[in-house]
Amino acid sequence: MSVLSIGQIRIHAGGATQEAALQEATDILVSAGAVAPAYVDAMRQREETVSTYMGNGLAIPHGTNETKELILDSALSVVRYDGGVDWAGDPVTFVIGIAGRGEEHLEILSQIAILFSDDDDVERLTAAQTPEELYALLADVNG
Repeated sequence: MSVLSIGQIRIHAGGATQEAALQEATDILVSAGAVAPAYVDAMRQREETVSTYMGNGLAIPHGTNETKELILDSALSVVRYDGGVDWAGDPVTFVIGIAGRGEEHLEILSQIAILFSDDDDVERLTAAQTPEELYALLADVNG
């Protein structure tokens, strides 16, 4: 199951608002054929209930359980904002949007959590210069 392609990875020199980051994550997932455009609303609902900030500069926005019908396929979007995102008060550099069919999102989430729990891995992800380099570092998540 390949959930990530190089086209779903972006690096921005600047920052973004949380709202803009949620929209970009959704746009990438829509382009990948993974979600309907309304998925951004599902992500907003999730953030209103509980922040998807995970620590170590990572947020993993995803929809609520009630909005599963908006998910067409499992996929990830990976965006690095070198200028940072204020994620409801927490500093975020990586915004990884997740769309998972059935229970697949749980496996994807655990792979990402493992990767971002290692400071050396986070340092490598932050130092990567191109989407291709990021893609190589994220290969384990891709299954």
